[in-house]
Order: sequence, then C-alpha cells, then structure tokens
Amino acid sequence: MSDQHEQPGPITRAEIFAEHEGGKLSVVPTSPLATRRDLSIAYTPGVAEVSRAVAADPAMAATHTWAGRLVAVVSDGSAVLGLGDIGPAASLPVMEGKAALFKTFADLDSIPIVLDTQDVEEIVRTVKLLRPSFGAVNLEDISAPRCFEIETRLIEELDIPVMHDDQHGTAVVVLAALLNAATVVGKDLAGLKVVVAGAGAAGIAITEILLTQGIPDVVLLDSRGIVSRERDDLNAIKADYAIRTNPRGLIGGPKDALENADVLVGVSGGKVPEEYLTELAADAIVFALANPDPEVMPDVAAKYATVVATGRSDFPNQINNVLAFPGIFRGALDAGATRITAEMKIAAAQSIAAIAAADGLAAAHIVPSALDPRVAPAVAEAVAACARRSTAD
Repeated sequence: MSDQHEQPGPITRAEIFAEHEGGKLSVVPTSPLATRRDLSIAYTPGVAEVSRAVAADPAMAATHTWAGRLVAVVSDGSAVLGLGDIGPAASLPVMEGKAALFKTFADLDSIPIVLDTQDVEEIVRTVKLLRPSFGAVNLEDISAPRCFEIETRLIEELDIPVMHDDQHGTAVVVLAALLNAATVVGKDLAGLKVVVAGAGAAGIAITEILLTQGIPDVVLLDSRGIVSRERDDLNAIKADYAIRTNPRGLIGGPKDALENADVLVGVSGGKVPEEYLTELAADAIVFALANPDPEVMPDVAAKYATVVATGRSDFPNQINNVLAFPGIFRGALDAGATRITAEMKIAAAQSIAAIAAADGLAAAHIVPSALDPRVAPAVAEAVAACARRSTAD
C-alpha cells in the first residue's frame, strides 16, 4: 500500500478510463481446478454431497458456501455521489469501487447489484428474493426519502445485517471526528450546539447518531430553513425530527441557526456564505462534507473555526466512509449479528476516534487516514464485541 499520507498528484482522464476499462472486479476460485480429481471435488460429483447436506441443514450454507461472508452492494442509481439520479448502469462503476474497498480493507467479498427500478416495493421484494445468495446488504446511493423506507423494511424483513452506508457510514465517521474535535477545542460533547445543514439521508443519520450519543442541542436545516415545530411543510420524517431536535425552538434560516453554534456539519451541497460563519461561537468546528465542492472551502472556514474537515482527500481531516463501513460489516458478520444496531455504530465511531487520538490529536488531525490499515480491524473488533455483548444480555 502506498504512503497513506501521500497527496494525489494530477490525475488524467486517460488514466481514469484505463483503470476502469473492463471493470474493477473479478471472481477468483479458492479451490484448485488443475486435475480431474480437483474437478470431481469442487464440482461434480463432489459438489452434490454438499448440496444434499445444505438441503438437509440450511445452516450449512453459512459455512460451506460464500453466502455467509458475501455482501450485496445494492443501488438503484438514484443518488450517486454528487451526480444525482444517473440510473443503474451509470452507478455500477461506483458499486464496483465499493466492492473493491470491502475486499481491500475488510477482506470481505461483495457483489454489486444495480436495479432498474426506483419502486420501493420492487426493490424490497428483489433483495428479499436474492437473500439466499449473500449474508449482508450494503444499500448505496438510494435517494431520500425512499432510502429510509427501503432500509427499515429490509432490516425488519431480513435476518441479516442491512445498512445504507450513505446514511450510517457518514454518521459514524462524523461522530468519530466530532469526539476528537471537541477534545481539541476543549468543549464538552454534551454541551455542544450543533447545526446539521442538510436533511437528506446523511443529515438525518448524523442527527440521529448525535442524539443517541447524548448531544441534545442539534438543529437540523433543510432547503427551506430550520426544521421546527412551527413549520407545516415537513414530511413525516422531518416532522419527527422537528419534535426531537431544536430544543431552543429556533426558527428562520441558516444564519439564525448558526448564531453561537459550536459545530456546523454540512451535508447538503448548498453553499454557506462566509458572512454566516461570523455567527459561530469561539473555537468552532466546521465539517463541510459536500464533495467535490464543500459548502464552504477550508481556507474560508478556518477564519472562523478552529477545526475544519471536508470529504476531500486533498485537505486535512477527510471524513470518508471507508473508515467505517468495511469494519462495521466485517464485525457484524464475525459476530453472527442479524442487525447493525445504534450501539454498534457508536462503538465503531469510538474505535475510529481512538486510533487518531493514540497518534496525537491536533486541529489538522482528528481522524485517521482513509488508507490507515489499522482502522478496519479495530472497527470490526469493536463492532463484533458490541454485538456479542448484546447477544449475551
């Protein structure tokens, strides 16, 4: 692996297309197939013995097929990166990349599955029908609010771990970064005033994990302003968070929300004018995570905030989902968990934060590098331990 702190140089279009030609994945057999004896064991007639055994005891599928360690990376291509609704075929390069990250960082095999439908019922039914082929589901790049219903349905109707990474992977890494950023600026986590700008998939999940962690003063912003009880234009999900957030009863827009706020987490892609940042409290924290164009550029945010993070690899403090999802799925599968719980996500965040803390915290170092080989094993261990404790209880 190359130096994890190396900054990427200029990347050419030709280099990109050459790397993606033919796709980024292949299937490699783990059984030898060099002799007739090999063929008889790995395929016919030997394989029939295993099939009979699995038919008699379905639990053997987890130990004598790859299904128990296989992750399905499922998307409908409706919310891909910053590209939006580009469709299933155009989303496939991203899903292949996700599968490559699973293998590289957690040694988990995965298969991209892109679906030519955006109908909730069709997606849920299709994934359920495919269930015998895999042991976990990573939902990816599905637009809000459908992503919430799809994830909830699949969690309830399947007996394997299911997680929409755009929501929870982002939330886990944001929490990890915030745990350390609060230490750097010397503020108590529970006393932070946090503004989450963006009420889509990531914004809702970030809000939820912060509330679960015990940060009560979270203000959620959507394109029309502060999500509050006074508004009558909220969907059911936002209406629920209007009750559970904004304890000071703020109304208005971003400028009103940012007055004396300690933390701004941007996950909307909308720009935050520089003059709004003057409203922030002293020693503020700004996570501007829209990628590739942050809500506010780091050099501007640094004028008003002590700690700044982005989603980009060419600035310090990259909030990158790869710090979370490979280890979370690996830990859940190692422990035989059927769900990825809120406690497991917080355990993952704490383990990520601990790695950066062990190396020494600073304003420019609140999370490990996305390429740090220590992260996925540590996250997997923490998640698996949490899952086992939950089972024991």
